[in-house]
Amino acid sequence: MPQPKQENLQAAKRILTAYLERKGLRKTPERFAILEEIYAREDHFDVDELYISMKNKKYRVSRATVYNTLDVLVDCDLVTKHQFGKNLAQYEKAYGYRQHDHIICMDCHQVMEFCDPRVQNIQNMVGELLKFNVLHHSLIFYGNCQRENCENKNKAITERPKRVEVE
Repeated sequence: MPQPKQENLQAAKRILTAYLERKGLRKTPERFAILEEIYAREDHFDVDELYISMKNKKYRVSRATVYNTLDVLVDCDLVTKHQFGKNLAQYEKAYGYRQHDHIICMDCHQVMEFCDPRVQNIQNMVGELLKFNVLHHSLIFYGNCQRENCENKNKAITERPKRVEVE
């Protein structure tokens, strides 16, 4: 039986194929290689990180191809694009992954993910009250770590965001 990650990747490939056909775009191996690289990751990433990762694995892709493919993947909801208060866009895979929100330390720029079912309940209630079909939302809390010494102060975060489940 395939692992959920592999199932998500296969479904994402089918969605990308249908999207490309519907838009009359070419189904290039580079686009699918970029999709595979993204779905193998467990973190937020920027264009340069993805490009360097692809080059280190000997893929023959240009930076422009990475940018253009990310635009396509965002447009067909396979990747989510974030602006976490910096001038640098960050991305993460979207298909088959639970809705979650983010909290960001303004000192060290650490991004933590959290999931609270009450946020989804609020989204549903607002949609019903206003007779609005909410497709997705973005919620980001900005603040400061409450630790005495913020462990990443003045450093760019390079590790995987921590996911916190709220009960």
